[in-house]
Amino acid sequence: MTIETVSETKCFGGNQGVYKHESTSTGTPMTFAVYQPEHREGEKLPVLWWLSGLTCTHENAMIKCHYHKACAEHGVIFICPDTSPRGEGVPDDEAYDFGQGAGFYVNATQAPWSQHFQMRRYIEEELPALVAENFDVDMDRQSISGHSMGGHGALTVSLRNPDRFRSTSAFSPIVSPMNCPWGEKALSNYLGDDRDAWREYDACALIEDGARIDHLLVEQGRADNFLDDELKTWLLEDAVREAGMNAKIVMQEGYDHSYFFVSTFIAEHVKWHAERLKA
Repeated sequence: MTIETVSETKCFGGNQGVYKHESTSTGTPMTFAVYQPEHREGEKLPVLWWLSGLTCTHENAMIKCHYHKACAEHGVIFICPDTSPRGEGVPDDEAYDFGQGAGFYVNATQAPWSQHFQMRRYIEEELPALVAENFDVDMDRQSISGHSMGGHGALTVSLRNPDRFRSTSAFSPIVSPMNCPWGEKALSNYLGDDRDAWREYDACALIEDGARIDHLLVEQGRADNFLDDELKTWLLEDAVREAGMNAKIVMQEGYDHSYFFVSTFIAEHVKWHAERLKA
């Protein structure tokens, strides 16, 4: 599978690259960012996948997350995919919370979205295969994280693929799209009105239905203006408690929904993942 190098920049001794390829999942060009710490030729490094939130591209986390130093110190590759297909002929919506920039990491089944919005397939199948072929990644050592809509993505991708990831974390995740305005809008339009079809894209529903993962860390700011209506962290707290899952959910005083919050704690998350990736 062929990739095009958009840019490469040295950072903390490693390489921050941006790459583009023609996606068979979305039927569009897709762009993603990869940070590779300095390493010996041929050495395979563990990987931490990062899924971003509403309105974001690959670039938001690359610029605002400040993961580079921690990844360089711990020898972890960090990958930031885009959040949706884009381009001419790709359907969109005027609202920020639907359409381009708001793929919700689902495989859409409803027209006109189903032709291009196949982000679950892209994240779970196509991009990992592409990365394994083109970068020094140890695919036996993978972890996943994300923010907001991307936190939802990280939780659900991990819960559906529990043997793939050694650890999972999320910042300010949408924990139950079935029970918030953002999620109800996206899932109804992408998947239709059958709410049973939504359950595989809802972390709390997946846990209720028997999905389990080890090593889960969630960071949530108490001053997040989306907490009460959209994120509803307490629903995940209830779900993991009832399931007896090994999870740590941290409520941070004074922090909001922004990348200022994420950048404050990202180094701790990278270290936490690295300990499990190298165990």
